[in-house]
Amino acid sequence: MAPSQKGNSVNFEPMNASIRNLPRNLRNVLFLACSSLLFPPVNLAQSTGPKPNDTSAAPSDLGSLDIEQLMDIKVTTASRFSDKLSDAPGIMSVVTGDELRRFGGNTLGEILDRVPGFTQSSQYFTDRSLVAADGDQTKTSGAHILFLINGRPTREVMEGGVISDLLESFPVEILERIEIIRGPGSVLYGSNAFSAVVNLITRKADRNQASIKGLVGPNGALESSGHFLYNRGDFNMEGASQIHEAPNWNLTYLVPPPLQHNPDAPPEPPYHDTTMFDRGTGDYLGMNYKGLSFMSAFTEWQTTAFVQGAVGETRQTRDFADLGYDFKPRDNWDMSFHTTYTRTTFLTWDYPYTDRDSNEIVGEWTNLITLTSKDRLTVGMLFDRIAGLEVASIDHLAEDAGGNRPSGGFYAQIDHQLLRTVKLIGGLQSNKFAGIPFSTVPRAGLIWSPSHTASVKVLYGEAFRPPSLDETTLNIPDIHGNPNLRPEIVETFDLGLTLQYSRLELGADYFHDHQIHSIITVGEAPISYSNLGGVVFDGVVGEGKYYFRRGFFAQGSFMYQTNHDQSGASNVTPIPNYGFKTGVSYESNHGLVLGLFDVSDGKVMPYAFNVNPLTGWRHSLNAEAHLDISRYLHFPEKNSIAIAAHANDLLNQSVWLPGFGFFNIDSIPVQQGRTIYAGLEFSHGKR
Repeated sequence: MAPSQKGNSVNFEPMNASIRNLPRNLRNVLFLACSSLLFPPVNLAQSTGPKPNDTSAAPSDLGSLDIEQLMDIKVTTASRFSDKLSDAPGIMSVVTGDELRRFGGNTLGEILDRVPGFTQSSQYFTDRSLVAADGDQTKTSGAHILFLINGRPTREVMEGGVISDLLESFPVEILERIEIIRGPGSVLYGSNAFSAVVNLITRKADRNQASIKGLVGPNGALESSGHFLYNRGDFNMEGASQIHEAPNWNLTYLVPPPLQHNPDAPPEPPYHDTTMFDRGTGDYLGMNYKGLSFMSAFTEWQTTAFVQGAVGETRQTRDFADLGYDFKPRDNWDMSFHTTYTRTTFLTWDYPYTDRDSNEIVGEWTNLITLTSKDRLTVGMLFDRIAGLEVASIDHLAEDAGGNRPSGGFYAQIDHQLLRTVKLIGGLQSNKFAGIPFSTVPRAGLIWSPSHTASVKVLYGEAFRPPSLDETTLNIPDIHGNPNLRPEIVETFDLGLTLQYSRLELGADYFHDHQIHSIITVGEAPISYSNLGGVVFDGVVGEGKYYFRRGFFAQGSFMYQTNHDQSGASNVTPIPNYGFKTGVSYESNHGLVLGLFDVSDGKVMPYAFNVNPLTGWRHSLNAEAHLDISRYLHFPEKNSIAIAAHANDLLNQSVWLPGFGFFNIDSIPVQQGRTIYAGLEFSHGKR
């Protein structure tokens, strides 16, 4: 049931070495380094800083926290109220700030690959870098996972959910933690919150701080990043910038015989000797003054593309901005207004000559009301408008897809403390999209907490994804859109168990997902989109974290999933049935941090025309090392210099993943070998 799409390549001119032509992000990194010298010292006693009970603004100095504080995890994504992880109305995992520091990660994709229930994946054209949640990859994009930046949605709307630019380019240095809901989240977050919601929560300026890091590796590998935090009274500002370049790998890509004679594509040779490159740049800026907030982000990813036997290059960009205002009409009532804008582009200049430009604007009014000591209500309204244009012709003169679509919605979710140990959850979101009938998705659940350390969650929820602009309006010779498509729907049942002690956290979840009205391509050329088919997923995810003591930490998880479509065919997605993840870390009292993390996925089923390698059991063993040498150089107390290193693929394993889409005809390269990055990090105000 793989959809068919097309795309290809573009050549980018090499960067000029002169300073005036440096990439915008590198100039920003240099600016961030200088900014620490420009910001005057501020007496933190005059700063507001985080409120005592405000867990969204955790202390920046994680090394000073004890184990109980590190394990006292509060989350907001599942209800928008602050909850203990065990009490939150969702099946959740959290990548904490301590884990980010211990295990590192050059990209968001590498970090999310460590998340329980998530699997690294790929596809043959636009979304070359993907993660799939609970085995769900029935789309040739990340359309079933919604990404939030500090609770605000960012979506690509032309294809329906391209996420590679975020995974490869978002500046991870600014992250405080990542909250993940596995399962439907549409009641609170709308479209695309289908199989998971990923909330990127950035650091808050509770102090003045700045740092810059530069790491280099073989074959052009580069990792350069910087961030700053600035606080003065009621005003705070945070910013970060990142450049990531993977090594330039030389490889041979074999063209499957059916694609050597594709009548819709240029003639292809039996093989391509090519150099695979991967370059990502990203920026983030956030500001807040007495409840008035603004944040923006920019991500860009350029990489090699493998499309129906052709080899070229693609470029993706995302501009994100949000303007918000939060205030309290009453002590028990928090209200917020937000306007959120996302613009995404995708470009190739060679076959199949695709140029996309689309945007979404969301206006939202949200209320968090504590009705009684036992009842909390989340309620809001939103207005959404998407628009876009795609050109997929050689002369770039004809419009092949495009238009705009407004929509409006209302949502509400309430939790009620029925008994001291039992909490009930109920909610719904109703939406009306232009040209699509009115629809509502519900959720309901029960959380039983027999003790303060244990909870059992029984949850049911639905989620939706309306058809994208391509799916409704595309008009190229071999693919036609369908203006009569209905939204995709998923119905999910979860049974979860959470145990949380002072040093130990355990979780297990059984899930059953039933996708209906799946939007797929049918027929022969010209093929068209249709609401045919559906897929059922069943599986189990388990996870655990344990602090042996403050310096020693370990975590691990496993996933087993199976699936079948409406015809009874099993394993219809390119995601393995099994996955295991383990990580260990050591932190000394002398400024040394070491982390080692292995991600292992089961074998992917081969395809009929596969001529390139398909990895069996994939092992991705990565390492992080950080040594503060300030004490040996007699640096001032507030400043530090550290030796930093990060290693990808220590086992030196070449990984090829299915080029999902266009009949799953072959595999494409994802990583080609071991890379070790090493360099220095300078900080003002410590980390």
